[in-house]
Amino acid sequence: MAPGQNSISSKYVAVIGAGASGLIAARELHREGHTVVVYEREKQVGGLWIYSPTTESDPLGLDPRRPIVHSSVYESLRTNLPRECMGFRDFPFVPRVDDLSRDSRRYPSHREVLAYLQDFAREFKIEEMVRLETEVVRVEPVEGKWRVRSKNSGDLSDDEIFDAVVVCSGHYTEPYVARIPGIKSWPGKQIHSHNYRVPGPFKNEVVVVIGNFASGADISRDVAKVAKEVHIASRGREADTYEKLSVPTNNLWIHSEIETACEDGSIIFKNGKAVHADTVVYCTGYKYKFPFLETNGYMSIDDNRVEPLYKHVFPPALAPGLSFVGLPGMGIQFVMFEIQSKWVAAVLSGRVTLPSPEMMMEDVIASSAMLEALGIPKRHTHKLGKIQSKYLDWVAEECGCQLVEPWRTKQVDRGYGSLVSNPENYRDEWDDDDLIKEAYEDFASKKLIS
Repeated sequence: MAPGQNSISSKYVAVIGAGASGLIAARELHREGHTVVVYEREKQVGGLWIYSPTTESDPLGLDPRRPIVHSSVYESLRTNLPRECMGFRDFPFVPRVDDLSRDSRRYPSHREVLAYLQDFAREFKIEEMVRLETEVVRVEPVEGKWRVRSKNSGDLSDDEIFDAVVVCSGHYTEPYVARIPGIKSWPGKQIHSHNYRVPGPFKNEVVVVIGNFASGADISRDVAKVAKEVHIASRGREADTYEKLSVPTNNLWIHSEIETACEDGSIIFKNGKAVHADTVVYCTGYKYKFPFLETNGYMSIDDNRVEPLYKHVFPPALAPGLSFVGLPGMGIQFVMFEIQSKWVAAVLSGRVTLPSPEMMMEDVIASSAMLEALGIPKRHTHKLGKIQSKYLDWVAEECGCQLVEPWRTKQVDRGYGSLVSNPENYRDEWDDDDLIKEAYEDFASKKLIS
């Protein structure tokens, strides 16, 4: 931990977004003694876990003029990791057995995650800090502080000056659409998973789903219940892959990548197979976008890398007044939000100091060079993969908080392994009872459960 040189101070801090990252950021900032205002454009807290049947007018989400729907949750979605490893560390995500309306499954529905986050907000009185139905439209530095311009549901604007801003606005709203040769002249329908909700519209169709990780595996099997055929294009498969799956409905095939799309409506895969498809569903991820942020050109997003950022959190020349919580993609998502938030809160209070802007920038440059030397594409900068535990332990040591419990990391690793090896049933069949026992013993030892 880098000890602070100045006395502990309280700051007036704006948090943008009241999803999981915004809620834990507000909690940690408040614990550190800061005064917090959380801006949330929705009518309730919960962020991406708020389900809405509404979808955007542009199914691909490419039209910049479209009214944006911020939810990407589909009706059938369940978590792709067990609940024990998902929760914040002093508020376990355990079944509420006293409430029959709650989902007690180990891999619960999106509604249960939303209920958990709202329980958390109530427990720690975070709701009192949140301005609902208030959208941030501009954030900019002003004489060493930060001006936040917002508008409410009545379209009335307001400007307020803060000592610091923490961006917790998420990154599951702006679709990334993979490029497919010939797709511009292909006559069928196209939709991104951001705008997928229920399988009904695909009844009796031949559907091609691009992507076979969490959302791709889920949506392809959801659509297969009503479609004539579903064909998955999987970048991770060998070029000659052609495999039929008998579950869930004996109408699902896995291929390698798409070779080209044709004017006659056919999709040709790299394995040489061709199907005449009605719809292509892109389960190809999302792009970072912060349309409200104005830094006079200092910050940018290049090939989905938010830069420059020290350890994915602080832009060197603007730190600590501006920070980001929740950018990296990793399995232990909520715990990452928590540890990053503790770091931001401690730096803002002066209890922990950052390196100089020059030293932080040197680290950013060195990290980018290392990724390039390893052949990791720039767009994967914020995908930590196997180094996520090392990253979180580094941040935890910086701010003097507990390291990530080993059982959490093991649950994530085994959970993702089960997702790949048993995508049909991994949510209801598992072989990590030893880790479940360890998790609950940990909760009990800390008196978090009775």
